[in-house]
Amino acid sequence: MKIKITADSTCDLSPEQIAQNGIKITPLFVNMGGKSYQDGIDIQPAEIFAHVAAGGELCSTAAVPVGVYEDLFRETLKEYDAVVHISLGSGFSTCYQNAYIAAAEFPQVRVVDSRNLSTGHGHVVMEACKLAKTAEDLDAMKAELDELAGRVDTSFLLDRLDYMVKGGRCSMVTALGANLLRLKPCIEVRDNKMIVGKKYRGNYARCMAQYVNDRLEKLDDIIPERIFITHTPVTPEVLDAAKSAVASKNYFSEVVETYAGCTISCHCGEGCLGVLFIRKKK
Repeated sequence: MKIKITADSTCDLSPEQIAQNGIKITPLFVNMGGKSYQDGIDIQPAEIFAHVAAGGELCSTAAVPVGVYEDLFRETLKEYDAVVHISLGSGFSTCYQNAYIAAAEFPQVRVVDSRNLSTGHGHVVMEACKLAKTAEDLDAMKAELDELAGRVDTSFLLDRLDYMVKGGRCSMVTALGANLLRLKPCIEVRDNKMIVGKKYRGNYARCMAQYVNDRLEKLDDIIPERIFITHTPVTPEVLDAAKSAVASKNYFSEVVETYAGCTISCHCGEGCLGVLFIRKKK
C-alpha cells in the first residue's frame, strides 16, 4: 500500500526531514496587522518578533479550514492509495476536528490526533513515516500512532512571559512575580493541554542546563533513537547549554535541532527552548 503522510505546519520538523520523508505540510494561518498569512509560506517567525518588538499587537493563529483538508486529501489520493494525516493536538486547535470532518468523505484517509504541538507533534509524524513503509492496515497503523502520541514528552523553558501574558495564557501578576524573582517556568504538555511545571531561577543558561538534566533524569524510560532540541531565537550561550547537557548523556542516536515555526512563536515569543523525546512503553 502506498501511503502519504501529511501534517499540520505545527510539527516544526527540519526542512531536511520534510523533504527526505516526502511529508506534505498543511500551513495554519497567522493573523498579523490585519492580514492573514500562511505559516512558513508567506510569513516567518522573525517577522512576527519584529512586528511585536515595534509595538504591534500580538499575532493570532487560525486553524486549517475543512475545505483545505478536503482538497488536500482529494488531490493526494490521485497518486496514493491512502493518506494518514497527523494533526496539531486537539486540545490546542480545531485542526484535528476539521481534518476529521474532511476525512469522512474519504475511506482511505485516517486522521491522528498528535495530542501535542511543535516537535512533540513532529515525533508522531516521523513515526508515521516509518510505519507507512510497511503498513497494510490503516486502522492498525492509526491505533499504533494513537498509543505512541501518549508517550511523547514535550516541554519548553521560557525566558520571557510577555507573549504568554498578551495571549491570555499567563496573568500579569504571575508574570511580574516571575520577572522579579528571575523565574524561568517550564511549560509541559500533558493530556492535550499546557501546564506550568517546575520553575527555575537565575541565569537562563544555567537554568537551561538544569532543565535538560531534569527532563533526562530517567534515561531508562526514554527511547534513545531521537531527541529534538527545538527553539525560538535564543542566545548562543543558552543553546550551547542545552546541547551540552544532551550530549553529556551520550544516549541518543540522533539529536535534531529545529526552529519553532510561526504558530509556536506567536504564543511563546523569543527565548523559548525545549527538549522533546518519546518514552518507552510501560
